[in-house]
Amino acid sequence: MFGGREIMDLRDYEAKHFRWSVAGALATVTLDRPARKNPLTFESYAELRDLFQALRLDRRIKVVLLTGAEGNFCSGGDVHEIIGPLTGRDLPGLLEFTRMTGDLVIAMRRCPQPIVAAIDGVCAGAGAILAMASDIRFGTARSRVAFLFTRVGLAGCDMGACAILPRIVGQGRAAELLYTGRAMDGEEAERWGFFNRLVEPQALLAEAEAFARRLAEGPTFAHGITKSQLHQEWAMTIEQAVEAEAQAQAICMATRDFRRAYEAFVAKRRPKFEGD
Repeated sequence: MFGGREIMDLRDYEAKHFRWSVAGALATVTLDRPARKNPLTFESYAELRDLFQALRLDRRIKVVLLTGAEGNFCSGGDVHEIIGPLTGRDLPGLLEFTRMTGDLVIAMRRCPQPIVAAIDGVCAGAGAILAMASDIRFGTARSRVAFLFTRVGLAGCDMGACAILPRIVGQGRAAELLYTGRAMDGEEAERWGFFNRLVEPQALLAEAEAFARRLAEGPTFAHGITKSQLHQEWAMTIEQAVEAEAQAQAICMATRDFRRAYEAFVAKRRPKFEGD
């Protein structure tokens, strides 16, 4: 059950709080409230959570592209539709909200499809978290990434930031960003490792989409294994990680894609992976 009804194929899904499109094996989520720089609402948080949870069961979609409309990624939680109402909630009501937003990050990390974020303009607060929770990040020089929770009197430890961000940019740099709430421009974000690469704004979506399609042509079952291991090995010793990867790789060696790759190599042609 998703969105109040049975969805057998997410290619048929009609999103209510953002744009959702599927072309072949690539799905695109576009945050689409450009007049206010694409902020999130209670409803869009919940719908995104449900969507990424449902993606775990859809083998037709191989990669997800996450972006924002009209020159901005996401300005975070909507001040009027989220921040204002939260000031009137009691503690149990506040915890219900923060757990729901955290569940979105968990759903993004658990879905087997790689998530490629294309980030331009404002990427702040919860928007920066969505970028952080993605697997690959393409940015522009004019983008501004800010984990600005302390600017509104909150802790920097929001939606898993204290666990995930240090693994991307390092402990000291993460501490600086989470304590100060200051913004990184695109060049600093790339230099610190938050962005995988910088792209000109007019080429951002096309290059991110081309990269995502290349991933979709790869051994997608194995990509799902890679993603799960990247996530799970945070809490493992080296010995545990090596054993977990030995088991994971043995499973991948039992797939048809592994045999297809070998047969293509012998025949001196490019393999055509099918995800099984």
